[in-house]
Amino acid sequence: MINGEKGASRSIKWGMVGGGKGSNIGYIHRSAALRDNNFDLIAGAFDIDPQRGIDFAKELGVSEDRCYGDYKKMLEEEAKRKDGIEAVTIATPNGTHYEISKACLEAGLHVVCEKPLCFTYEEAEELEKLATENNLIFGVTYGYSGHQMVTEARELIANGDLGEIRLINTQFAYGFFAGPVEELYPASKWRLSSKNAGPSFILGDVGTHSWHMAETMVPGLKIEELMCAMQRFGKGRELEDNAHVLIKCNDGIFCNLWASAINSGSHHGMKIRVVGSKASIEWFAERPNQLRYEIEGEAVRILERGAGYLHDSSKETDRIGAGHPEGLFESWSNMYRRFAIAMDAASRNDQEFLKTFWYPNVHEGAEGVKFVEACVASDKEGAAWVSVK
Repeated sequence: MINGEKGASRSIKWGMVGGGKGSNIGYIHRSAALRDNNFDLIAGAFDIDPQRGIDFAKELGVSEDRCYGDYKKMLEEEAKRKDGIEAVTIATPNGTHYEISKACLEAGLHVVCEKPLCFTYEEAEELEKLATENNLIFGVTYGYSGHQMVTEARELIANGDLGEIRLINTQFAYGFFAGPVEELYPASKWRLSSKNAGPSFILGDVGTHSWHMAETMVPGLKIEELMCAMQRFGKGRELEDNAHVLIKCNDGIFCNLWASAINSGSHHGMKIRVVGSKASIEWFAERPNQLRYEIEGEAVRILERGAGYLHDSSKETDRIGAGHPEGLFESWSNMYRRFAIAMDAASRNDQEFLKTFWYPNVHEGAEGVKFVEACVASDKEGAAWVSVK
């Protein structure tokens, strides 16, 4: 059980790019990273408006001489200091991820980046290569992967309790863009622009979460072929607001993925069901503390977060004991705890530890970019099957 003690042997000296005032995602990054004292926020370039970013950094308690107007200045000045930052979180719009990530890696810094990692698989491979060659940790914020019952699902599947995995049905389908939201809230327009969001809206935004959840629960899962059909229900939208993907995976596993921003009435809508030859499991992100476990021929079981019957690896991520509901902030805190442990190990060059230590990493982020590229290619060919290598 986690009681607030450091996971790493020391606090990581940490800076942040983006995630400024009014940014929900910026707040959850800071809350998760600082919760267990694994990171120490000492520098930042938080806003595209330099002065607004500097003012906000002061409000967070960052020393005035380490409040920067842009990330380039932050990297330049922090490199001059003996107590300079060791890691950077990037919480900026999609179109900036590649450029900032590359600059941070070239500066010798560990990186935590929002997804999608970048726009093309070629760029993703370059970032992965840079991180690997320089012994740097590169985490990608697939923020649902830290939930305790997701870990439990992974253990059940790895232990063979479901038998041979046959089918995966996963979705992330909410309804916020069911109407002309971009006209009412101009700040949301960037998500629908290929210049700022990349080649995909809903698949890049939440479809990658769904696929990553499947990869997380089913270790070793790989795409072999996929077929994708995208729709644009919102009038005049450049990018898709709904998509259906059929995926042929290794070992004969078949996956059906639905990503949508026009699922009217749904506030979130992230679910996953994994079907095996002996049993099935189902997890719903809006009820994250339970895992539905269905063994063929037996009564349905609802496994509860924090319970003594869970696997040890699941119980290790517990924060407040059985009966108390945990949520997304706990999941992100678990994820950032893993980032810190990995960064600490990398700084000690403990490669043996890192070989088996799992966290949402740059390779998984690159696989997400490859997934989106393949979906776009399939849709352009009239929802044809395309090979994914």
